[in-house]
Amino acid sequence: MTAAAALGYAPGRTLPLRVEAVRQLKRRRTLVMGLVLAALPFVLIAAFAIGGGPDGEGGDNRITLMDTATASGANFAATCLFVSAGFLLVIPVALFCGDTVASEAGWSSLRYLLAAPVPRARLLWSKLTVALAFSAAAMILLPSVALAAGTVAYGWGPLKLPTGGALPASDALLRLAVAVAFVFVSQLVTAGLAFWLSTRTDAPLGAVGGAVGLTIVGNVLDAVTALGDWRAFLPAHWQFAWADALQPQLEWAGMLKGASVSVTYAVILFALAFRGFARKDIVS
Repeated sequence: MTAAAALGYAPGRTLPLRVEAVRQLKRRRTLVMGLVLAALPFVLIAAFAIGGGPDGEGGDNRITLMDTATASGANFAATCLFVSAGFLLVIPVALFCGDTVASEAGWSSLRYLLAAPVPRARLLWSKLTVALAFSAAAMILLPSVALAAGTVAYGWGPLKLPTGGALPASDALLRLAVAVAFVFVSQLVTAGLAFWLSTRTDAPLGAVGGAVGLTIVGNVLDAVTALGDWRAFLPAHWQFAWADALQPQLEWAGMLKGASVSVTYAVILFALAFRGFARKDIVS
């Protein structure tokens, strides 16, 4: 015979997303991360102003995305996404997802949350949902600020394509939105690594650093051409597939393959996090 639940107690109402979101929003690292991402476009604008702008042409007469950075606000936003997608945007994802559970353990408050009582699965779902929401906000913040700052600095106009031609400004916004969405999906692997490590350690820095380190290892392995077709199973192999959105005709094949690889790894890692945390002896 099971004991009756306390009057008014509903497991699904414990640790509401609003409460967790406010807690995370008030963290100093959230503010610092937001300021760093928002500052990058202005740093690039200053660099172009000091250096005289991009060369406009590659050494082999091929125009790159960087060469078109000052053509319009849309081009500048695309350039900021290009220079940050490989590493800078990894940091907020690893930070928000890796710090969320481990920090509670580091503060010795995790056991008190569970004694509240907050069901373990509920606690993880709340923290993961908020962490992913903050990660998505980081993905949107950088190109949004870049688009606004680039429009002021370089004007509003069509998106000049490195392959030739241009996209109308209205179409460019849609293509940039597709690119940002893919970048977020591609970062789900880092989110999964960080979140899994966060449930395994009491050191937030270890979870964040471990996720970033493993992401870098993936990038290194992708550069090893001797691996051949095996590189297609590495999430890093598809991290710049979003560039297919900046073509005269939108190409979905690379982004769909990259998204499927990223989501597969992420689902496995999230499942490992929930399974391990359900059986973990919480002493912190």
